[in-house]
Amino acid sequence: MKKVIVVAVSLAFGAAAAFAGGSPDPTPTFKAKCAMCHGADGKKENKAMGIKPLTSPEVQKKTDKELIDITTGGKGKMPAYKGKLSEVEIQGLVEHIRSLAK
Repeated sequence: MKKVIVVAVSLAFGAAAAFAGGSPDPTPTFKAKCAMCHGADGKKENKAMGIKPLTSPEVQKKTDKELIDITTGGKGKMPAYKGKLSEVEIQGLVEHIRSLAK
């Protein structure tokens, strides 16, 4: 019985953290929405499509706001994710992009 209570509390805490501004794990969203063009590790480059590696200094020097704006509004052939992803999901993706360069 104690295990069930611990799981329920853990699930409730995780959901509360997500609603309180905590970011859910962005990895599944990155794999589903980004990896096909940017690569699973974010290092894919495609000059014809204007895709730079997400690990490059050029991308990493952008502010979080710039990366959020690009993800929200799209850029070049990259689609806009406004209305398709929540603000929390987009923030999580930006955090994930930052982690790729480490």
